[in-house]
Amino acid sequence: MKRKKTMWIIVAVLIFLLMQNLFIGYRFSWGPFKSLGDIRMGKLPGNAPEYAMDSVNALPENPLAGKKVLFLGSSVTYGASSLREGIPEYFTARFGCEITKEAVSGTTLVDNGAGSYVQRLLNKVDPGADYALVVVQLSTNDATKKLPLGEISESTDKSAFDTATVTGATEYIIAYAKETWGCPVVFYTNARYDSEDYAAMVQRLTELQEKWDIGVLDLWTSDSFNNISDADRTLYMADRIHPTKAGYRDWWCPVLEKQLLDYLNSIG
Repeated sequence: MKRKKTMWIIVAVLIFLLMQNLFIGYRFSWGPFKSLGDIRMGKLPGNAPEYAMDSVNALPENPLAGKKVLFLGSSVTYGASSLREGIPEYFTARFGCEITKEAVSGTTLVDNGAGSYVQRLLNKVDPGADYALVVVQLSTNDATKKLPLGEISESTDKSAFDTATVTGATEYIIAYAKETWGCPVVFYTNARYDSEDYAAMVQRLTELQEKWDIGVLDLWTSDSFNNISDADRTLYMADRIHPTKAGYRDWWCPVLEKQLLDYLNSIG
């Protein structure tokens, strides 16, 4: 009787794990069943073939041509709703740079496990690589999970930061990147959606900009940028957070490009 009960528990756990992976694959185009999500996302108008990043024209004589760029992020960097064509792929096509895309859906800045930004930065990214730029996504997952914002440290020593908070993890990532690669660090925000917690994270990022002299590619603040028609929003966004290919290529990325070039030019 005990053995039979154990077998039922094992079967139940296996069924739960299967259903969980099916959901993750369908919803986020991630994991062993990501093809289910690809089928769903491929039906969106904004993911039509004409919006592919290989249609982006290269920008001649730009400061990133031929250089290595690290992208650190979660689902928006991964391209979870755009068949994995997003900001890093736009950069490759537009700037002719070589990208490292360290992006995992559902992960957070806050260091709460092996998948966090901090742990992946430490364990998945080659410290000996010659990166000319580090681009970090201000993750919406920290806001969705209502993780603690924390406080800005008076220190610039990475051992002083509380990485169990959004602010501390952000400061740690900046300090580590500057110490390891000595290159510019920029963060980019999402376009505006209904989230007071994310708004607070954007505000904190602007405060950290003053301390660390980082670049902030801000899609959140501008009313004119965010005031688009319902038809455009349907084309550009798969949901309130995740863009389609069209959303990246024709809405987000041209603005990110301009802000990035302005920042790089400002620091020489």
